Amino acid sequence: QVLDFGWPDLHTPALEKICSICKAMDTCLNAAPHNVVVLHNKGNRGRLGVVVAAYMHYSNISASADQALDRFAMKRFYEDKVVPVGQPSQKRYIHYFSGLLSGSIKMNNKPLFLHHVIMHGIPNFESKGGCRPFLKIYQAMQPVYTSGI
Repeated sequence: QVLDFGWPDLHTPALEKICSICKAMDTCLNAAPHNVVVLHNKGNRGRLGVVVAAYMHYSNISASADQALDRFAMKRFYEDKVVPVGQPSQKRYIHYFSGLLSGSIKMNNKPLFLHHVIMHGIPNFESKGGCRPFLKIYQAMQPVYTSGI
Protein backbone atom coordinates (compact mmCIF):
# COMPACT_ATOMS: atom_id res chain seq x y z
CA GLN A 1 0.00 0.00 0.00
CA VAL A 2 1.35 3.43 -0.97
CA LEU A 3 0.05 6.59 0.66
CA ASP A 4 0.98 10.09 -0.48
CA PHE A 5 0.92 12.73 2.25
CA GLY A 6 3.08 15.25 0.41
CA TRP A 7 3.24 18.95 1.12
CA PRO A 8 5.38 21.74 -0.37
CA ASP A 9 9.09 21.73 0.39
CA LEU A 10 10.26 23.92 3.29
CA HIS A 11 6.70 24.11 4.65
CA THR A 12 5.36 22.44 7.74
CA PRO A 13 2.38 20.14 7.26
CA ALA A 14 -0.92 21.04 8.89
CA LEU A 15 -1.43 19.40 12.27
CA GLU A 16 -4.32 17.41 10.79
CA LYS A 17 -1.93 15.99 8.20
CA ILE A 18 0.64 15.07 10.86
CA CYS A 19 -2.14 13.27 12.76
CA SER A 20 -3.21 11.41 9.61
CA ILE A 21 0.34 10.35 8.80
CA CYS A 22 1.00 9.06 12.33
CA LYS A 23 -2.32 7.21 12.44
CA ALA A 24 -1.64 5.57 9.04
CA MET A 25 1.87 4.54 10.12
CA ASP A 26 0.60 3.16 13.42
CA THR A 27 -2.26 1.26 11.75
CA CYS A 28 0.15 -0.34 9.28
CA LEU A 29 2.75 -1.26 11.89
CA ASN A 30 0.18 -2.74 14.29
CA ALA A 31 -1.67 -4.73 11.60
CA ALA A 32 0.99 -7.47 11.50
CA PRO A 33 4.32 -8.02 13.27
CA HIS A 34 6.26 -8.19 9.98
CA ASN A 35 4.91 -4.89 8.59
CA VAL A 36 7.28 -2.01 8.01
CA VAL A 37 6.81 1.61 6.98
CA VAL A 38 9.07 3.14 4.35
CA LEU A 39 9.22 6.92 4.16
CA HIS A 40 10.25 8.56 0.91
CA ASN A 41 11.01 12.22 0.48
CA LYS A 42 11.79 14.07 -2.73
CA GLY A 43 12.86 17.35 -1.15
CA ASN A 44 14.32 18.71 2.05
CA ARG A 45 15.04 15.91 4.55
CA GLY A 46 13.86 18.18 7.37
CA ARG A 47 10.32 17.34 6.24
CA LEU A 48 11.09 13.69 6.86
CA GLY A 49 12.42 14.69 10.27
CA VAL A 50 9.04 16.25 11.11
CA VAL A 51 7.27 12.96 10.34
CA VAL A 52 9.76 10.82 12.25
CA ALA A 53 9.81 13.13 15.27
CA ALA A 54 6.01 13.34 15.30
CA TYR A 55 5.67 9.56 15.10
CA MET A 56 8.20 9.13 17.91
CA HIS A 57 5.93 11.28 20.11
CA TYR A 58 2.80 9.53 18.83
CA SER A 59 4.06 5.99 19.44
CA ASN A 60 5.05 6.85 23.01
CA ILE A 61 1.36 7.13 24.01
CA SER A 62 1.07 3.45 24.92
CA ALA A 63 4.63 2.52 25.76
CA SER A 64 5.47 -1.14 26.30
CA ALA A 65 8.82 -2.89 26.47
CA ASP A 66 8.65 -3.71 22.76
CA GLN A 67 7.70 -0.15 21.88
CA ALA A 68 10.55 1.14 24.00
CA LEU A 69 12.99 -0.96 21.96
CA ASP A 70 11.34 0.16 18.72
CA ARG A 71 11.56 3.78 19.86
CA PHE A 72 15.26 3.37 20.66
CA ALA A 73 15.92 1.85 17.21
CA MET A 74 13.96 4.64 15.52
CA LYS A 75 15.82 7.29 17.52
CA ARG A 76 19.19 5.82 16.46
CA PHE A 77 18.05 5.79 12.81
CA TYR A 78 16.73 9.35 13.14
CA GLU A 79 20.00 10.64 14.58
CA ASP A 80 22.16 8.82 12.01
CA LYS A 81 20.15 9.16 8.78
CA VAL A 82 17.72 12.08 9.00
CA VAL A 83 18.81 15.68 8.88
CA PRO A 84 17.78 17.44 12.08
CA VAL A 85 14.61 19.48 11.78
CA GLY A 86 15.96 22.92 10.94
CA GLN A 87 13.07 25.20 10.01
CA PRO A 88 11.68 27.09 13.03
CA SER A 89 8.11 26.33 11.90
CA GLN A 90 8.93 22.61 11.68
CA LYS A 91 10.32 22.60 15.23
CA ARG A 92 7.31 24.57 16.43
CA TYR A 93 4.84 22.14 14.85
CA ILE A 94 6.56 19.16 16.46
CA HIS A 95 6.07 20.91 19.81
CA TYR A 96 2.42 21.67 18.90
CA PHE A 97 1.87 18.02 18.02
CA SER A 98 3.48 16.87 21.26
CA GLY A 99 1.19 19.27 23.14
CA LEU A 100 -1.84 17.84 21.34
CA LEU A 101 -0.86 14.33 22.40
CA SER A 102 -0.29 15.33 26.02
CA GLY A 103 -3.51 17.33 26.16
CA SER A 104 -1.76 20.59 27.03
CA ILE A 105 -2.82 22.07 23.66
CA LYS A 106 -6.30 21.91 22.20
CA MET A 107 -7.04 22.39 18.50
CA ASN A 108 -9.25 25.34 17.67
CA ASN A 109 -11.47 24.58 14.69
CA LYS A 110 -12.84 28.12 14.50
CA PRO A 111 -11.62 30.15 11.53
CA LEU A 112 -8.91 32.71 12.14
CA PHE A 113 -8.94 36.11 10.50
CA LEU A 114 -5.87 38.27 9.94
CA HIS A 115 -6.99 41.89 10.28
CA HIS A 116 -3.65 43.68 10.31
CA VAL A 117 0.10 43.28 10.67
CA ILE A 118 2.03 45.61 12.94
CA MET A 119 5.80 46.06 12.79
CA HIS A 120 7.21 47.84 15.83
CA GLY A 121 10.26 49.75 14.66
CA ILE A 122 12.05 49.43 11.35
CA PRO A 123 14.48 46.49 11.13
CA ASN A 124 17.90 47.33 9.70
CA PHE A 125 18.20 44.65 7.01
CA GLU A 126 20.08 46.81 4.48
CA SER A 127 23.53 48.29 5.03
CA LYS A 128 22.13 51.84 4.57
CA GLY A 129 19.47 51.26 7.22
CA GLY A 130 15.84 50.28 7.01
CA CYS A 131 14.15 47.57 5.05
CA ARG A 132 11.62 46.93 2.31
CA PRO A 133 9.14 44.44 3.80
CA PHE A 134 7.30 42.05 1.54
CA LEU A 135 4.24 40.18 2.74
CA LYS A 136 2.66 37.08 1.23
CA ILE A 137 -0.31 35.47 2.96
CA TYR A 138 -1.38 31.89 2.34
CA GLN A 139 -4.65 30.15 3.08
CA ALA A 140 -4.65 26.35 2.73
CA MET A 141 -1.27 26.55 0.94
CA GLN A 142 -2.68 28.95 -1.69
CA PRO A 143 -1.49 32.57 -1.81
CA VAL A 144 -4.40 34.91 -1.10
CA TYR A 145 -2.53 38.21 -0.76
CA THR A 146 0.76 39.62 -1.98
CA SER A 147 1.94 43.08 -0.97
CA GLY A 148 3.75 45.43 -3.30
CA ILE A 149 7.51 45.25 -3.34
